[in-house]
Amino acid sequence: MSGFGNEFASEDPRCPGSLPKGQNNPQVCPYGLYAEQLSGSAFTCPRSSNKRSWLYRILPSVCHKPLISIPQGNLSHNWDEVSPDPNQKLVVPKVSFRQRSERMVFFLQGLNTLCGAGDGRTRNGIAIHIYICNTSMKNKYYKTYYIIFHNFIGYLLPSVPQKGNLLVTTEFGKLLVEPNEICIIQQGMHFSVEVFGETRGYILEVFGAHFELPDLGPIGANGLANPRDFMVPVACYEDQQFAACFSVISKYQGKLFSAEQDFSPFNVVAWHGNYTPYKYNLDNFMVINGVAFDHADPSIFTVLTAKSTSPGVAIADFVIFPPRWGVADHTFRPPYYHRNCMSEFMGLIKGHYEAKEENFLPGGGSLHSIMTPHGPDADCFKKASEAELKPERIAEGMMAFMFESSFSMAVTKWGLETCNCLDKSYTKCWQPLKSCFNPKWKPIDKQTWYGRYC
Repeated sequence: MSGFGNEFASEDPRCPGSLPKGQNNPQVCPYGLYAEQLSGSAFTCPRSSNKRSWLYRILPSVCHKPLISIPQGNLSHNWDEVSPDPNQKLVVPKVSFRQRSERMVFFLQGLNTLCGAGDGRTRNGIAIHIYICNTSMKNKYYKTYYIIFHNFIGYLLPSVPQKGNLLVTTEFGKLLVEPNEICIIQQGMHFSVEVFGETRGYILEVFGAHFELPDLGPIGANGLANPRDFMVPVACYEDQQFAACFSVISKYQGKLFSAEQDFSPFNVVAWHGNYTPYKYNLDNFMVINGVAFDHADPSIFTVLTAKSTSPGVAIADFVIFPPRWGVADHTFRPPYYHRNCMSEFMGLIKGHYEAKEENFLPGGGSLHSIMTPHGPDADCFKKASEAELKPERIAEGMMAFMFESSFSMAVTKWGLETCNCLDKSYTKCWQPLKSCFNPKWKPIDKQTWYGRYC
């Protein structure tokens, strides 16, 4: 976890003393284990940004059959499938299990790339996926044939569950991820996903950069997401040599490859390091907000950021809009109208988003491209302009989020055509806005002003 300043360690309680003491690579590891280092950064990175973990496993990862190319479904890094379109886009959650009830869909099969930018080969870019699945990553015909996923290039924020729980098994242990939680799997880590029925959510994939906590600056030492609230797995090994067949599916340069092996990749008995999977409960976020007047920028809601080489510019930010108090006076309280030098993908985990209640549904999303204007719809503007400005709870029972990026993202052919989930009338929500300009304006109360001139 870059930027956290923490190093973690764990050993499976069934094998006490399996974590070597005093060195990383002894001549003979305890319990006859193999030592294997997983590097998340170049060896020569400064200590503050150097990422690595040591895994003590029953067999090393190198013991697998050759990798072969396999179909990749709706996963894509091809951003030139369709012509560029800067218009505002609203994704409605039409892709549902009702449409897929005739077949079983596991996590990897259910990944659909909606939009993205950049190139995994140069390790500079992002991709946004929507997943929908209803069965665990296990072959439905052979109970002992397990499917494991492994990403050579990207760092995944998998996931932001919107419906259903995920039991994510990794080399480091297991993480149960529920809606309103997020889970991060970093580059090169094997993982498998078990579900318990109908499941849906969002994924942000970043090519090359680490997620880290944002700098607090004038906020001071406390606020936003606190490092102590992030959770890492406890070691929990599997020793299933020759008892099952495991298919390790790898994503490499945007394509999928599969290699078979006869032992579980989750055979790590102990580990230590600062390069681990982790999860975070969004309810633990300490909200910062304006308490006098005006509307603070959404950057105050940043949970995690993946920085670019330009100071203050992110490849990707993960931002949330949690329940909070609104107290600002003389202020239009919903998000202000703006054009931005960032691309913004909004998603909704639960509830009703304050700036748009029509068609912006849990499981859906919206994409506002760089410099494409956006903001509250006409109904929201009217209500907020007439509202009594007293302290009020905002977004109670709601959790919306944003994947924000400095990249200009393109929508895939699946997103524009195949999924049939774009609301083609989205831009009409701003058409009822009309001019309230009055060159003879006098300072009267807002209800009289709005009723007279709008």
